[in-house]
Amino acid sequence: MSATSHQQHRRRRTYALVATAAGLATAGALAAALPATASPAPSGKGGHGHGHTSRYQDVQLLSFNDLHGNLEPPSGSSGRVTELQADGTTKTIDAGGVEYLATHLRQAREGNAYSVTAAGGDMVGASPLISGLFHDEPTVEALNKLKLDVTSVGNHEFDEGSKELARLQNGGCHPTDGCYSDKKFKGADFPYLAANVLSEKSGKPILKPYWVWKKKDVKIGFIGVTLEGTPGVVSAEGVKGLKFKDEVETINKYAKELQRQGVKSIVALIHEGGFPASTSYNYDCDSGSAGSGVSGPIVDIAKNITPAVDALVTGHTHNAYACTIPDPSGKPRTVTSASSFGRLYTDTTLTYDRRTGDIARTSVKSANHVVTRDVAKAPDMTALISKWNTLAAPIGNRPIGYISADIVKDGTESPLGDLIADAQLAYGKELDPETDLALMNPGGIRAPLTYAAQGAEGDGVVTYAEGFTVQPFSNTVNLQDLTGAQLVQVLKEQVSGTNAASPKILQISAGLTYTLDLTKSGADRVVTDSIKLNGAPVDPAATYRVAMNNFLAGGGDGFTTLGQGTNPLVGTDDLTVLQKYLTANSTPTSPIAPPAADRITVVQ
Repeated sequence: MSATSHQQHRRRRTYALVATAAGLATAGALAAALPATASPAPSGKGGHGHGHTSRYQDVQLLSFNDLHGNLEPPSGSSGRVTELQADGTTKTIDAGGVEYLATHLRQAREGNAYSVTAAGGDMVGASPLISGLFHDEPTVEALNKLKLDVTSVGNHEFDEGSKELARLQNGGCHPTDGCYSDKKFKGADFPYLAANVLSEKSGKPILKPYWVWKKKDVKIGFIGVTLEGTPGVVSAEGVKGLKFKDEVETINKYAKELQRQGVKSIVALIHEGGFPASTSYNYDCDSGSAGSGVSGPIVDIAKNITPAVDALVTGHTHNAYACTIPDPSGKPRTVTSASSFGRLYTDTTLTYDRRTGDIARTSVKSANHVVTRDVAKAPDMTALISKWNTLAAPIGNRPIGYISADIVKDGTESPLGDLIADAQLAYGKELDPETDLALMNPGGIRAPLTYAAQGAEGDGVVTYAEGFTVQPFSNTVNLQDLTGAQLVQVLKEQVSGTNAASPKILQISAGLTYTLDLTKSGADRVVTDSIKLNGAPVDPAATYRVAMNNFLAGGGDGFTTLGQGTNPLVGTDDLTVLQKYLTANSTPTSPIAPPAADRITVVQ
């Protein structure tokens, strides 16, 4: 598996726009408008008209994305959302957990005869122990119980390679670990869609490119793609033998194919996303003009996907938004994302026109809803979690270290990032005493270490399960040689090239220091003269022994210079390295305190 970042930007080709987006309606105007011939739906009927089949039929589209196997409520900031209040203040709400997600989805479906549930990828991968230890079979079981109808693949669906993805789809026991019970794993009841992921040998999609939902005389097509840049955020082994095609070209191709089959209503499930101007889930990103409050790769994608597609369900960036971004004809089109980890779901109303077979876009309305924990838990999900926790407990409950307070993963340089880098430096010195420093990619740190007990272990105790949640990828910690000039170039690649628009700041081990000047642009933001190791300037001509995970060693996350290192040595997995460090450096009476996170001086 690979440690990935969710701030993936890249240069993409420019598409010709068919028309400008002048005079667009806002989301509020869209939500208020219904087709002129439509009348309100009878209670529980989900349509318009009285006692006969009317022209218009409301279809409820429920969607979510980036669950990442979070069956239990996520801890710390990963289990909260921010809500904007009427007076402009914000409050945080505890959210997430499939026991609550199931209840919310089931309540949302009540009274909606025409309801379909879709997802935007990364349902599995980078998962907590309860799912990741069992190759995410528990999550697929949970999604089946949630009555998920369809999902696109995300980059994390490839963490264990295309063969394992096919097993999650089709079922069967794991080729190495076998079956976990007397019942064979049956696989997903829903289709994974991978329209832009092709086999290098056959040139054809490795899974279905699209799927059509039908209810009586209503039919809606779903096309699923992951980001074209998946090979840059997944280990080379995970994408071996695969080609990833452009999202826009792929969706436009299959939209034409669906139209030829008579399917006029189309939704695209896209594992690529955007960055709203606010972190509040209910922020109005259309308040200035349609889509003006969101930026990032999805904007360019949305503006160029054929107008034949009626709505976009997106993901990857773990952000929350329900916006309208103009299509190439200048017409508003809904684009949504429901944050991550099952903390939100999106409820979109698509009004189907039986006369045309298409969606009446003037009446589309969409909003994100919090998966609050003040509702009853779904008993079937509680039973599922209990079953898998019982299997995981002997491994997961074992203490591996002790902390004196929360060690968070947030910030340009985070306390947890420093801790992990220090652990990898210590391990590197075990392998080779000449090891000088360690580098850790921020996207590989999946959760904070929280002081409060998650179970019966007691406050301040770090269990194996908690460590697994932080580093679930099974990356190896490797050593390689870099020249001082290459090391400087690596640090500059954090804020230049593919990382220019959305910097990926590596977490660094003790002894390495430098200044990051955010008032400058591009590579200049890393101040070359400030880069020092143990107080001495980095010598461009000297050789430095550097520890890092195999994802970075392969040039992942845009760090191409790291792929040029020499004299490689492959070590053990990163979780074992973290465990060794915590065990060696903490006791119940002498816990580890959060590192100061003062190695990078940030100028803003």
